[in-house]
Amino acid sequence: MSAGVEERADDAELAALFRRDPESFTAVYDRYHRDVYLYVSGRLDVQAGEDVAAETFLVAFGLRDRFDPERGGLRPWLFGIATNLVARHRRREARHYKALARGRAETADGPESRVVASVAAQGMRPRVARALLGLNQGERDVLLLVALGQLTHEEVAQALGVSYGTVGSRLSRARRKLNKTLNREDLHG
Repeated sequence: MSAGVEERADDAELAALFRRDPESFTAVYDRYHRDVYLYVSGRLDVQAGEDVAAETFLVAFGLRDRFDPERGGLRPWLFGIATNLVARHRRREARHYKALARGRAETADGPESRVVASVAAQGMRPRVARALLGLNQGERDVLLLVALGQLTHEEVAQALGVSYGTVGSRLSRARRKLNKTLNREDLHG
């Protein structure tokens, strides 16, 4: 496949191609690695982001015969795999949020901290981290896929294997919980 064909091929065509020729899976990597890496490195740290992004494509390559373009595109499929791999790092992620909540500066230098900083000023980091700890896994996954992965509601639904309505309700609950937690801390310091 020439570079021009790779750029024009849609996900269904790429899937058909990499089923016939596994080496052509590199086109999937070339097209989506940056997005997956940015999402995962935002959820974890940069090193874990590199590792999990690479593992995402390794898993996807192993599962390439199971990809069904009728169920959605490659991007949400890859983000679903990445989200499942991030789940393996949950304890580390929880420790990270707890460290941010305590205001430890040395753990606040990762990409995730830039997202937190864009939401609020430096002094808000511990409060936002505590608020994120108050979300359940499904709410946090949806919120971070939208905020860090910049996926649409439809892509989040495909990535997590849930309905479009579930994405909307989880995102709404997550936002409500974050606002409530942050507002309560404003009142009670």
